[in-house]
Amino acid sequence: MSGREGGKKKPLKAAKKGVKDLDEDDVAFKLKQKQQEKALEAAKASAGKKGPLVGGGIKKSGKK
Repeated sequence: MSGREGGKKKPLKAAKKGVKDLDEDDVAFKLKQKQQEKALEAAKASAGKKGPLVGGGIKKSGKK
């Protein structure tokens, strides 16, 4: 057994995926996903600026 044959063998490289032809539905779906992602990022940014959503509520006193 020579030193070069031991250990794991490297996997073969996967073939490159061909360019897919997108129809109008696929293009519209990807555009909708991008818009939703932008809206989510905007919502996260605006939520981070504000304080906590609940300010009041019932506060318990130490008296019994």
